[in-house]
Amino acid sequence: MDLKLKAKSVIVTAASKGLGKATALEFAKEGAHVLISSRDASALKKSADEIIKETGNEQVHYTVCDMKKPEDIKAMVEYAVSVNGPIDVLVNNAGGPPAGTFSDMTDEEWYHAFELNLLSFVRTTREVIPHMKKQGGGHIVNLASSSIKQSIDNLILSNTMRPGIVGLAKSLARELAPNNILVNTVGPGTIETDRIQELNEKRAEKSGKSADEVKQEAIKQIPMKRYGEPVEFARAIVFLASGANTYITGQSLIVEGGAVKAL
Repeated sequence: MDLKLKAKSVIVTAASKGLGKATALEFAKEGAHVLISSRDASALKKSADEIIKETGNEQVHYTVCDMKKPEDIKAMVEYAVSVNGPIDVLVNNAGGPPAGTFSDMTDEEWYHAFELNLLSFVRTTREVIPHMKKQGGGHIVNLASSSIKQSIDNLILSNTMRPGIVGLAKSLARELAPNNILVNTVGPGTIETDRIQELNEKRAEKSGKSADEVKQEAIKQIPMKRYGEPVEFARAIVFLASGANTYITGQSLIVEGGAVKAL
């Protein structure tokens, strides 16, 4: 299948590692011109160099961007346009909020999660829409969590902010459909990343078990009996953001090996 991504201008945020990096790598394999961002310049350079080496695609650039700062987001999009041309694809991503229950969270932590995990998506989307309209179309894919379908214990901030992403995407999909801009949301289940390791360690601390015991218990709850690989998640994003997808918009997909029981 031709995904029609060759020479397309793609932004993937929070892409110095984990699911963002895996997604950027898959776009680069398809010949897209990719701009990755995060707050860590050295990690970004390392990731960009690794992607270029693995794919042979020299059109992989990076820039530092704090997703809580609107001026950083504006500068990121301007830089992406300067090196890769007007934006065809935006993949919204941001680090997950801290684990914890309702009683654990302060106002400051609620504001932080709102700015990082919802408002940042609003800001990046606002910046790229004019480019997509001018070109006659584009794709926006928001990375969320399986909590968009089924809440996750001890992740109150994620359970609150992630569904907001779905509401945003659904509204935008309807508003932007006449402009041929497709907007979708993809949520990971348990994918083998540093974020999952971090959450397992926190659960281990609370339960008195080892992180490996926590991992094995989690695996038992997944029908496929394993964690997902970042590439398996990334491929879903790349398809939804590609020229092969011309009619799927406003939808929410979770990549989770059958673990979520909700419809």
